[in-house]
Amino acid sequence: MKFWTRIEQFFKHRLLRFLETFLGQSQIDPEQLDHVHIKNILVIRTHDQLGDFLLSTPVFKALKEKFSDSSITVIAHAYTTPLVQNHPYVNAVLTFHEDFRNWSVPYAFYLFKGLYKKYDLVVVLNTVSHSLTSDLIACFSRAPYVLGTDHLLFAGTRRNFFYNLVAPIYKESARHQSRRNLDIVNYIGADTCDLHEYMYITKQERNAAQTILNKLGIDLDKKILAIHPGAGKIKNRWPVDNYAALVGKCLDEMDVQIFITWGPSEAGLGHSLLSRIDRKTYHATFPCIRDLGAVLSLMDCFICNDTGVMHLCAAVGTPLVSIFGPTDPSQWKPWGQEFVAVRSASRNCANVSVDVVYKECKHLLKKS
Repeated sequence: MKFWTRIEQFFKHRLLRFLETFLGQSQIDPEQLDHVHIKNILVIRTHDQLGDFLLSTPVFKALKEKFSDSSITVIAHAYTTPLVQNHPYVNAVLTFHEDFRNWSVPYAFYLFKGLYKKYDLVVVLNTVSHSLTSDLIACFSRAPYVLGTDHLLFAGTRRNFFYNLVAPIYKESARHQSRRNLDIVNYIGADTCDLHEYMYITKQERNAAQTILNKLGIDLDKKILAIHPGAGKIKNRWPVDNYAALVGKCLDEMDVQIFITWGPSEAGLGHSLLSRIDRKTYHATFPCIRDLGAVLSLMDCFICNDTGVMHLCAAVGTPLVSIFGPTDPSQWKPWGQEFVAVRSASRNCANVSVDVVYKECKHLLKKS
């Protein structure tokens, strides 16, 4: 297997050197950008997880504030495109399927039509990782201006040659990820003072979420504390026993309803938590991410691990307390004082005490 991986990498590096030689763009200064004629903008973010994508949403506002008459199209993976449906600063959304088994003739035509319109500016948000697919999409768009960063070079290349506008990356290790995304468009003068992640929930979606909670028996006129014990990375999980102890403490000391939810692949974890609680709670799961977002928008506070759902909750504006472990919250905690990160000196989730989480939760519930 390693032999074939080396062969694959050998040909990939040769191909990239060839592309750099024959397709490499000449770099220009941002002052050469013709701002007046920027009418159609394509933002590419085809390779990220849920949280990475939501942390980039301030870019849409920054671009719209800079190019007020422009139309902004976003291309992203199928699992992140629902996050920008009905977004006030996004005019169109294109879904990219990286797995060619999901392609069909109608889909290929849809994608070709969406990408082959006349874009004046393409922005590649390569902050966390660098996708060759994203760069090829930028090249295919034929836009006269392609903006990206100068870091995360492909092996065997000397520069990010698909871009003619190349933003410098800040070396500051603790720089927040929303700020890193904005750094790219800052290079051409686009910025916003609001670094909050954002997902727009429609009135219809909110009403449907209210109906779901009512059917569960939840009183929407009383405080609701939501709990999400899951996380894709095991090291990011606060122990289930801690969550159970927190639920008990909250029910004993506050007049609050407890709503528990978990991801599609975390049923075992969710039921393990329920089995440790001998008090009345409510629970439900949501295969549709927009349905989950609508329900979270009705919560008064949310307790979770460092995971994608943390960013989803922040994007709909619900205050939260998140337990961090190995990841640096100064970079990854949702932007805003209404979102609190707790972390032990050991950077081990298990060492965060129930009392610390309870104290932050109680404070947020009082404010709400």
